[in-house]
Amino acid sequence: MSEDTWRNAGQRIDTLVDSLSTGGAVARQRAEQLVREIVDLYGEGLARILSMSDAATTDRLVHDDLIASLLLVHDLHPDDVDTRIRTALDGVRPYLGSHGGDVELIGVQDGVVTLRLLGSCKTCPSSSVTLELAVTDAVQAAAPETTSIQVNTSEADDTSGLISVDSLMAKIHPPGAHTWISVPDLERLGDGDIGGFLVADLAVLACRIGNTLYAYRDRCASCTGSMAGARLGRVAGSSRVALSCPLCNTHYDVRAAGAALDAENLHLDPLPVLLRDGVVSIATPMGSVPS
Repeated sequence: MSEDTWRNAGQRIDTLVDSLSTGGAVARQRAEQLVREIVDLYGEGLARILSMSDAATTDRLVHDDLIASLLLVHDLHPDDVDTRIRTALDGVRPYLGSHGGDVELIGVQDGVVTLRLLGSCKTCPSSSVTLELAVTDAVQAAAPETTSIQVNTSEADDTSGLISVDSLMAKIHPPGAHTWISVPDLERLGDGDIGGFLVADLAVLACRIGNTLYAYRDRCASCTGSMAGARLGRVAGSSRVALSCPLCNTHYDVRAAGAALDAENLHLDPLPVLLRDGVVSIATPMGSVPS
């Protein structure tokens, strides 16, 4: 079963139950009871598997996304919500770090997760994308019982500085405007390599520096042309690595979310790149995904 198949299983079950409801209230009750019986049966089986597992086996089980999600459904996951969220944040920290930022868990209270964005994530033009597609995706998968996420971008901020993720995202783009696409070919890029990829219907420029992959829309923010043929090199006298547009020679800081080094208020459009279930994936706008 593919990742997309099991991740959407709940929606398909709901659809099947709804379809059975056309037979009337009794038919729906029987369908819901059937689902409960199956869920309870598998829950008992998972509980017995855990009781027979040693610490090493249990650790492997909880690090499998599908098994972890089933353990959460049956309230069998051995880690508490704080531990699960911290582990999830560790998984996206390399991506945040690649853009000069970080995230810290302040706490979880009454189902509300409060996070603090650190470093350039506070002011980076791609912070909204970083927050929604990397951090919230990880938190919601690890702790589905939480109800919302609040973000504090400064240690000096008081509670009035907390903003709802939903409120923030509504100003940028509608909920669900992005989706993750597996792009295993990105793994072929070596240190210092640049490659062009068509991800769904979106032209993407990707590069690797060391062990870190970076991806951007294939569009120069200055001349609006394609970045195909871009050059990658270190900026003299600094540790920065820049992508240079082949058409207008504008330089963009790869590690700073594609911020232009030659002009203010210009930046490439970065796309989150994460390792999801062992496969490199890119978050793309829903409009670029074929129906």
